[in-house]
Amino acid sequence: MIGEYWKLTKPRITTLVAATACIGFYLGGGAMRSNRLFFCLAGTALASAAAGALNQYLERKRDGLMRRTAGRPLPRGRIDPVHAAIFGVSCAVLGLGLLSWKVNGLAGVIAGLTLFFYLALYTPFKTRTPHSTWIGAVAGAAPPLIGWAGASGRLSSEAWVLFAIQFLWQIPHFMSLFWLYREDYARAGFRVMPVVDPAGKTTSCQIALHSFALLPASLMPTFCGMAGTPYGCGALTLGAAFLGLGMRASWTMNALDTRRLFLASLAYLPLLLGMLVVGRT
Repeated sequence: MIGEYWKLTKPRITTLVAATACIGFYLGGGAMRSNRLFFCLAGTALASAAAGALNQYLERKRDGLMRRTAGRPLPRGRIDPVHAAIFGVSCAVLGLGLLSWKVNGLAGVIAGLTLFFYLALYTPFKTRTPHSTWIGAVAGAAPPLIGWAGASGRLSSEAWVLFAIQFLWQIPHFMSLFWLYREDYARAGFRVMPVVDPAGKTTSCQIALHSFALLPASLMPTFCGMAGTPYGCGALTLGAAFLGLGMRASWTMNALDTRRLFLASLAYLPLLLGMLVVGRT
């Protein structure tokens, strides 16, 4: 049973959220061996777990219609929906409480707004408009802001650079995923871009546009003094490779190329942020 609740937290996403919050904390000048970092990461992870659990609670019927998500705990009946909702709300209260009490109010407010964007806007609007993806991307780009705010108590322009990188990265990442599973999403009634754009023209344009925009955004840490020239060279090389995959996927829109782009996106963000940590000035 514990394992089923663990699945409710979407552990891979929660791990990424905690990791990017940690990087935001570090780049924001926070002490890495401190109670503040522990509570910042714990609170952020709990808030992410709450988002995952409550999202699955709200979408439990639609998840059961998709092959990709039919094995989740709620569609399979392994957890009672009421218990899942209580679990999600408890994680939210505990996570926001830790951030607000043990870290600072700004970190708690950002985490609260992230939950609002994800659960009150992104989740219901997925069945109404393909533009929900950009709302979800706002929520998905917030963890570095939580970490930065937790470290410094404010949000500087450098924090927003991290936000921009993570925001832009999400669009080719999710568009390629949506394209690969567009029949699944259509079956469940989600109006993501590949469902309302079956020919793929708009989807391909969005992949190309955001893959291109991601390259200059990834170079901004060098221009604003967050990292040195070695980082800039590495980011340029990595970004050019990712852009090449994005342009190819947007040109062909076949399963092989979009899958390659999706898999590359899984490696891109950790590699880029890792170089930023190492290349910090």
